[in-house]
Amino acid sequence: EERLNLQETFDACRAYAADPTGWLVLAGISGCGKTHLAAAIAHQRMAHEQGDVMFIVTPDLLDHLRAAFSPNATTPYDRRFDEIKNTPMLILDDLGTESATPWAKEKLFQLLNYRYNALLPTVITTSAEPKKMEPWLRTRLFDTSRCQFRAIIAPEYRGNRGASPARGASRAGRR
Repeated sequence: EERLNLQETFDACRAYAADPTGWLVLAGISGCGKTHLAAAIAHQRMAHEQGDVMFIVTPDLLDHLRAAFSPNATTPYDRRFDEIKNTPMLILDDLGTESATPWAKEKLFQLLNYRYNALLPTVITTSAEPKKMEPWLRTRLFDTSRCQFRAIIAPEYRGNRGASPARGASRAGRR
């Protein structure tokens, strides 16, 4: 079941990279490969010069927006926010890990609501449980007319590559 789920998710990501329509949401536990797949989509688009891609971790996005308020900012806030809203493809990594301040919630709503209504290609990775998401976000993520929601059912693999109990046991036995 896990292997089939991973293959279907991989195929969906490959198809989305070739023809990004609507939103693609990759959901699953930390370390299951969501960011890797999202980065592969970005790489595929850029390798074939198919338009600009902005890949950013959600808390970093909010930090960049806050920094635009600084008197020393090289890009004014309004212009920076407009660039993000209208980028040809936005990949928002780790949605749900940001501090849920009223300002952060408002900015994410403005950004995602704009992109949703404008039908702009958007990839979102998240490990947040849907029931814990803001209702406005949940309705958009599960709108099957505009969004593919892919729940990855795979164990955390980060740091576990190449290690299996059988291999570890046989090595210990050879000593």
